[in-house]
Amino acid sequence: MSTPNGFPQHSRLCLTRSMEGGAVQDLQAKKAGKAAKKEAGGDGAPPKIGTPISETLKLLPEELKANMKIKSITPRPPRKPRLERAASLDEKSWRKWRRFRTSQESLTDPNETSSSNGSLQEASPSPPSRARASPCNPCCQQDSLHSSPEALEASPGGKSRGGASDLGKRASEISSAFGGLLRGKGFAGGKPRLAQIMPARPLPPMELNVASHSLRTANRIDADCLDYRHYSQHKFGRVSSSLSDSRLQGNGTLYDNCSTDSMKSTFSVLTPIRAKDVRSRSYLEGSLLASGALMGAEELSRYFPNRNMGIFVATWNMQGQKELPANLDDFLLPTDPDFAQDMYVIGVQEGCPDRREWEIRLQETLGPHYVLLHSAAHGVLYMSVFIRRDLIWFCSEVEYATVTTRIVSQIKTKGALGISFTFFGTSFLFITSHFTSGDSKVNERKLDYNKTIQALTLPKNVPDTNPYRSSSNDVTTRFDEVFWFGDFNFRLNKDRETVDSILNQNPDTDVSKLLVYDQLTSEMSRGSIFKGFQEADIHFRPSYKFDIGKDSYDTTSKQRTPSYTDRVVFRSRYKDDIQAVKYSSCPVIKTSDHRPVFALFRVKVRPGRDNIPLAAGLFDRDLYLIGIRRRATRELLKRREQKDQRSSSICSIS
Repeated sequence: MSTPNGFPQHSRLCLTRSMEGGAVQDLQAKKAGKAAKKEAGGDGAPPKIGTPISETLKLLPEELKANMKIKSITPRPPRKPRLERAASLDEKSWRKWRRFRTSQESLTDPNETSSSNGSLQEASPSPPSRARASPCNPCCQQDSLHSSPEALEASPGGKSRGGASDLGKRASEISSAFGGLLRGKGFAGGKPRLAQIMPARPLPPMELNVASHSLRTANRIDADCLDYRHYSQHKFGRVSSSLSDSRLQGNGTLYDNCSTDSMKSTFSVLTPIRAKDVRSRSYLEGSLLASGALMGAEELSRYFPNRNMGIFVATWNMQGQKELPANLDDFLLPTDPDFAQDMYVIGVQEGCPDRREWEIRLQETLGPHYVLLHSAAHGVLYMSVFIRRDLIWFCSEVEYATVTTRIVSQIKTKGALGISFTFFGTSFLFITSHFTSGDSKVNERKLDYNKTIQALTLPKNVPDTNPYRSSSNDVTTRFDEVFWFGDFNFRLNKDRETVDSILNQNPDTDVSKLLVYDQLTSEMSRGSIFKGFQEADIHFRPSYKFDIGKDSYDTTSKQRTPSYTDRVVFRSRYKDDIQAVKYSSCPVIKTSDHRPVFALFRVKVRPGRDNIPLAAGLFDRDLYLIGIRRRATRELLKRREQKDQRSSSICSIS
C-alpha cells in the first residue's frame, strides 16, 4: 500500500521512526561528548557535525564497523500507477545518485497543481517528494548535500551494536542528510519549498503561435476550401489584413493567426470587411487605389489576380429558322478550354421569330452561374450579354444604339447593333452587324461599315475612360476594348470548282490557300475597312453556305461559293490588351445555312472609379428563373428516360 507521497507505507514508517530515534540519540551524544571532553581535558575532541560523513565513518572503531550492518531501503512503485508529471531538469542526476532505474512514477503531492507545459513531458520520471522530517541544523543540511553517493546509501534506520553515543551521532547525520536530500532545501519560515531547478542547457525558444488548428473545431474549414488560405496568401497577400487585431496586440495578449481566424467566417472565401471601412466607404466616389472603392484595384485583384478575364464572342446567322438546335452545349461550352468564360456575348443575324425563346435557351445552357446583363434587338439582329453573377456588381449602366443601313426595307435585316458598358475601369463595346450581301458588292459593305462607326451614338451617360484618344467620327475609338462580329458577307474571289478542289485537298485545317482569295483579308490589309482591328488566325472551314441539316456546301442550282462570311474582329486602345485564345466554328449545329463562329479572348481589365452610373446588380430575373427551371426539368426527364430504359431492357437467354 502506497502513501500520497508515493512511498510504500512500511518504508515510510521505518524511515520516520529511524529519524525520530536519530534525533533523540543525537541529544544524548552531545551530552556524552561534553562529559568526555571534560575528562580528557581537551584531548581527543570528537569530530564536528559539519565533517563529511565519509571521514566520520573512518574514525569509528574497527569493531563498530564490523558489527554495524547498514540496511538500504528502496521505495517500491505503487500497484496502480498514477498520472505522471513532468520531470525536473535535474532528475537525471537524482536518478544517478539514488540509482533508481525502475521507478518512473510521481513522488510529489497529488494536490499540488502542475504547469500546463508538463503534459508535453509525460514520459519522464517525476522528482522526489518533500519528506516531512524534523528540521535539522542548516550547517548539517549543507554538508549533507555535498556528501558522496556512497555515504548516502546508508540507511537512516540502521542500528549499531557498538557505543550508543557515537552511533547516535552517525545515525543522526545520515538521517539528516537523507531528509535534506528529500526536501531539496531547508525549511524557511516553517513552510517547505522545493529546490530551485536550473536547466542543464538553454531551453529551445517557444513559438508565438501556440494554438492548434485541430483543437478549434468551431473554426474548421470545409474540405473543398482547405487550400484557399495558402492560395490567397500567395496570390493576394492580404488574407488576414482585413481584420484588425490591434487591441489584442496592444494589451500584450498572446495572439496568433488561429486566434484571428476564429474571429472570421472561415466557412466562406469572401474577404471580411472591417466596420470602419463600411462607415467610410462611398459607392458614389472613389479612386483607383482606395481600399474602399468598389471598382478599385483591391476589388479587381480579389476577383482577377492577374487582371485578365475570359470573354466568349459568337456570331450566327440563323436564317430566320423557327426550329432551334436541341443542344447548344457544343456551341457555348466547347470542350477545348477547361474552364468556362467570365462573359458571353452572342450576336444573331436573321434571328428566329421568338427572340425570348432564344434567350431562354441561352440561359438554360449557361446555367445558374450566369445572368443576362442586357439584351437588345434591331429588327432581326439580336445581341445578348451574359456575365457571371459574381461580377454583376462591377458593371456600369448598359447602353445600346442601332444603325440601319437599308432604309427602304420594312424589316430591318441589314444594319448594326451596339452594346456598351464599363467593367471596373475598362470600357467595352460590342457590335454585331449584317452587311450587304452579294459576291461583288465590296464597296457597299465598306459603306455599311463607315456609316456604322459614324452613326452609332455611344457612349451616352457613361463617361469615356480616355477622352484624349477618342474621335467623334469613329465610335470604336471611344472605348478601350471593341469586338465587332457578325455576317459581314465578304466572299472568296474564286470560282466554285477551285474552292472545292482546295477543300478536298486539305480537308482538315489547312485553309491558308483559301484565305488568299478572301475579300475581307485583302481590304483590311489595305486599311479601307476595320481600321486598327485584328483578326485571329483562321483554321476552320468556310461557314457559308451549307445545305440545311447536312455537312455539304450548296448543292442547289445557284452553286454558291463557300465563303468566310461570319467573322469576329477586335481592337484595343492599348497594345496586347486582347489575346485571342481560340477562333473556330461549330459544325454540329446544322439548322441554318451558316455555321456559328465563335472566339475566346483573354482581356486585360484595369481598376476604375465609383463615380460612374452603376448597374447595381440589375439583370433579367424572370429569364433567370425560367432558364433554371427548364434546366432542372430537362435533367429530371433525362433521368426518367434512363430509368425507363433500364427497366424495359430484355435479357435473352442463350
